[in-house]
Amino acid sequence: MTPRQAFFDCLHRSPPALFEAALWMAAEHDPGLRPDTVMSDLKDLQQRVSGGLPMLPVSELAQPMLRRLNDMGFAQDDFTPLRPQAALVDKVLERRRGQPLALGLIALELARRLEIPMTGVNFPGHFLLRVPGADHLLDPCGGRRLYPNDCRELLQRQYGANMKLSAEHLVTAEPLQMLQRLSRNLRQLHLANDDFIAALIDAERVLELGNASAADYLARASLYQRLDCPNAERFDLEHALLLSDDPIQRLRLTERLGHLPPNSVVH
Repeated sequence: MTPRQAFFDCLHRSPPALFEAALWMAAEHDPGLRPDTVMSDLKDLQQRVSGGLPMLPVSELAQPMLRRLNDMGFAQDDFTPLRPQAALVDKVLERRRGQPLALGLIALELARRLEIPMTGVNFPGHFLLRVPGADHLLDPCGGRRLYPNDCRELLQRQYGANMKLSAEHLVTAEPLQMLQRLSRNLRQLHLANDDFIAALIDAERVLELGNASAADYLARASLYQRLDCPNAERFDLEHALLLSDDPIQRLRLTERLGHLPPNSVVH
């Protein structure tokens, strides 16, 4: 079974094996990685986290667990420029530094093992966590509580004052959505670090997970352009054109398609 096949096997379980799937994503970039070993080694972290938690009902342990992780050194990676290891969960476990989503996936796995109720929230630009029924969200990078005004400030700090907070920003994320977001993060980080083959691996996974956007096809088309694969680039540009509702983007895509060499078939 290839890492990609193992990834989808995790996703198709009931319930999905979210963290193990993220490890198989990392294994696509590191053939020496053994996800089963990492899953086993995580027991040590689980015990250390559990030993530092207060005696409270499990429904009240989400924030203490995140603070405990922060005390142990788990925090947002502020290295500039950001490297792919900030989104590879095995590297985040080693370094204790990562993007909010990678830290959130570790927290969700520990919460699952400790029977602490917790879900993910695909908040724009900064993944968040939720305790079902609570009136606030939690930042995976330290456990800070975020109420609606805090969420509004976080959103506008990243996207500008005209960005309005909406209910869709606060919806609980499904496992597939989290893994697709992680794949997009890795695609962007590998691209920013000029590793086009690794970025292509992530771009393909984004599309295989379904519900891909025009931007997802455009991202892979740009990678094929850099790798001098015009036929594959044309395929993705045509799909982006079908999905795009923006007339200006559609015009630019049509022009770009016109500049590609004729589609060739090798017999």
